Amino acid sequence: MNYFANLTWQDTIKDIIDILIVTYIIYHLILLVRGTRAVQLLKGILFLVVIWAVSTWFDLYTLKWLMNQMFTFGVLAIFIIFQPELRRALEQLGRGKLFGRSTADEEEFGKEVSEIIKAVNYLSRRKIGALIVFERDTGLNEYTESGIPIQSVITSQLLINIFIPNTPLHDGAVIVQGRKIAAAACYLPLSENPFISKELGTRHRAAIGISEVGDAISIIVSEETGQISLAIDGQVVRDINEESLISKLYEELGPNSKPAEKRAPFWKRKEGGNNG
Repeated sequence: MNYFANLTWQDTIKDIIDILIVTYIIYHLILLVRGTRAVQLLKGILFLVVIWAVSTWFDLYTLKWLMNQMFTFGVLAIFIIFQPELRRALEQLGRGKLFGRSTADEEEFGKEVSEIIKAVNYLSRRKIGALIVFERDTGLNEYTESGIPIQSVITSQLLINIFIPNTPLHDGAVIVQGRKIAAAACYLPLSENPFISKELGTRHRAAIGISEVGDAISIIVSEETGQISLAIDGQVVRDINEESLISKLYEELGPNSKPAEKRAPFWKRKEGGNNG
């Protein structure tokens, strides 16, 4: 009570700024580890903290001693376990990317879009079926675990090779997380929407299905017609042209894309192509 009684307006402003800065840092750290294995490790650490709190509350001597021993070496263990994430955070901080977007981000994303467009155009011309899923705010680790881990940079050559018929990885979806191809030959949930056109096959239904359970967007290449389609928000734009596809990728996935809670529903936005 004495603290609040002696609190001046200058102290209030200083405390508010202090809290806002810490909140901002924690928010970006959460964004940094989201969708990585660090999330599961953090859950494990939280579970250990809960056990320690219970052992302290009920004065369970042996369990409390064991928890204290674990926490004694815990700081060192955290540095070892989270080494990849810490290195990535320091690299981004050095590039000025941790708390904001840089021109390098936009250039890198532009190259990735170019590789994706090059691959889907190649597959489309030869009527080679393909399904590429892009993770956004909702994590897709459940589905990447059903496929073959790749963790590679995005290149047109790799995407084309994955979908070449009669190769081990061609059947299933490629999932892109962040700026990498996370996995191939992934199994996705099929949409059960009864209003989907009968012309659409398994790939299109899988693309729509994954967009119904989260906010992922997908590019589909039909092996029957070679048409390129885009699935998002439980809807599909069939035979989308290249200009509209590039525009949509920048809008939904680019460095300046809006968070999910600020995006208007897909069907309320102007689109290229036809709904189906």
